[in-house]
Amino acid sequence: MQNRASNVQKGRVISRRLFILAAAKLLLFGGITSRLYNLQISDREKYEILSDKNRIREWKTPPQRGLIIDFYNKVLADNDRVFQVHLTLDEIKDFDQTIFRLKNIINLSNNEIRKIYKNKEKLKPWDTLVVSDNIDWSEFSKLNLYLHELEGVKPVVSSSRYYPYGNNLVHVVGYVGDASEKDIERMEAIKENLVPGLKVGKSGIEYSNEKVLIGKYGIKRYEVNSSGKRISQLEHIKESQGISIKTTVDLELQKFAQDLLKDQAGSICVMDIYTGEVIVMASSPTYDPNKFTHGIGHKDWGKIRDNPLKPLVNKSIAGLYSPGSTLKPLVALAALEFGTIDPEKAIQCKGHKHPYELYGVKYHCWKKHGHGYMKLRNAIKQSCDIYFYEMARILGVDKLSIIAKRYGLGSNILKDIYFDEKKGVVPNTEWKKNAIGKSWYLGETVINGIGQGYIQTTPLQLCLMTAQIANGGYKIKPHILYDENINFENSKLQIAKQSLKESIIENPIAEENYLEDREFQLYERLYKNPKNINFVKDAMFGSTNEQYGTSYKSRINDLKYQFAGKTGTSQVKRITEAERKLDLEQSQIEYKNRDHALYIAFAPYIDPRYSISVLIEHGGSGSKAAAPLAKKLIKKIIDRHKIREQTRKANITLA
Repeated sequence: MQNRASNVQKGRVISRRLFILAAAKLLLFGGITSRLYNLQISDREKYEILSDKNRIREWKTPPQRGLIIDFYNKVLADNDRVFQVHLTLDEIKDFDQTIFRLKNIINLSNNEIRKIYKNKEKLKPWDTLVVSDNIDWSEFSKLNLYLHELEGVKPVVSSSRYYPYGNNLVHVVGYVGDASEKDIERMEAIKENLVPGLKVGKSGIEYSNEKVLIGKYGIKRYEVNSSGKRISQLEHIKESQGISIKTTVDLELQKFAQDLLKDQAGSICVMDIYTGEVIVMASSPTYDPNKFTHGIGHKDWGKIRDNPLKPLVNKSIAGLYSPGSTLKPLVALAALEFGTIDPEKAIQCKGHKHPYELYGVKYHCWKKHGHGYMKLRNAIKQSCDIYFYEMARILGVDKLSIIAKRYGLGSNILKDIYFDEKKGVVPNTEWKKNAIGKSWYLGETVINGIGQGYIQTTPLQLCLMTAQIANGGYKIKPHILYDENINFENSKLQIAKQSLKESIIENPIAEENYLEDREFQLYERLYKNPKNINFVKDAMFGSTNEQYGTSYKSRINDLKYQFAGKTGTSQVKRITEAERKLDLEQSQIEYKNRDHALYIAFAPYIDPRYSISVLIEHGGSGSKAAAPLAKKLIKKIIDRHKIREQTRKANITLA
């Protein structure tokens, strides 16, 4: 009985264990079946994608920037093929080992390795790190050969910005560099195209026209093996190029102007007096923008940054200077327009021994022994300071301010293109009260009359002022980006219509008040009486082409090249009585204390077409340092005029 009960008990235990074992087998089988179902049916798409991700690799390539060309379609900013090395951080198990291997393959320097680690700290674990964005072909080939040994390494064939005339055009075109957080925030187009190696505009046309120039990124998909080596290319969506931009600049004249400024700090600007096209905008010294494309080195950056002549400053639009005597034609025009002086009135200039005196303060003329009796035309021609002291006193600073602003001073000219453009200062009584919190003094009016004191202008503003005097006193809109709708024929036609309108008015002085401080429309006349504009133009002719004129030595007798102009010498520090008695030559004065040299002109005198401004920092006399440069440039401008007009007509025909 006992054995039978024991056997029954054992049978039950065995049966229970078999049941549990069978149940466990069923559960295990069910789990495996369920997992297989999930892998093969439910999650099939997910794992196909993951599988493809291991099998297929995708590279995003930077977009091709649009070209920047000159008036004659010569490329100023081009694209060049470059070889790059990228690292996909989330594919790298041992970063240090990968960098060690790369160092031996593409010859990375210790500085470059430090920079790589520094950049890695700024990135997220899944980002792409650009190790080098400009290796040579031999290094690139070697890298592809050892690619199967390098995890997460991507050799990339890309394009990068190249400036064939870098130093000559850097202040016009600008340069590109790596996209910063600030760049990404300022423009959606940069954010959308943010791929490893993307370069964006940092200054000039490159910066202001980024949205047009940037283009669209491309995609390359490759099939790779288990080692990550490319087997075949599956798809290539080519990057699209940005829109090309045409400028009004003449490359040959720009290079010529830059050569004239060689080893000097200064600016040369040239403008079409009817269309407002900026043909030359040279600034010196310059620097090579190509060095910024792939990241400028500390040594090169230090040379540029620490240069006392400030090559980073575009002196044509961001350099502020007292205009000196180049303001005198405008002061004379203001006095004539407001009727505050009779041009036949004679004022005596007695020289340093008998200076102009006002409330006990003495104001000297630049000519030691004086000019004698001067009438207005002769005062402009010989640049007599004494005459302009008195004329400015009678005129008043507020009236002068109205005319100065009207002709382009104290205003932004190309602010939509150049974010660093300076507006300058055209002072009046209200300005001083608001800016300095003090009242205006009559003595400040006197020195303002010879372009000194608070007044500050840019060379491009002086070029615009000269252009609007030269075209007969009509408002133009300066621009450096080519616009086929603004051409000489249309501009001349609009001005002719205005001139015709004036000719049928019997008494232009009784017409609408042209002496109010107000905005003027394109091609609207800026003067009250045409005789006043013609008087000033004739006086500028005398200043250059008649004996005793301040730029007489720079004259050209050939009518084809004959021009009218006005010299200027801008003091950078007040001259003491002791210094005046020493009567030192400019070469004997410390460089930083020498006067700035200026010159404005328009050419040719008969049927003028171009205005010019020249500024040489600390160049001394405008007649010696600036006017001779203008003479050389004017000959070059006139000689190229015919080909410019032929090109213009061809552009209109093509459009």
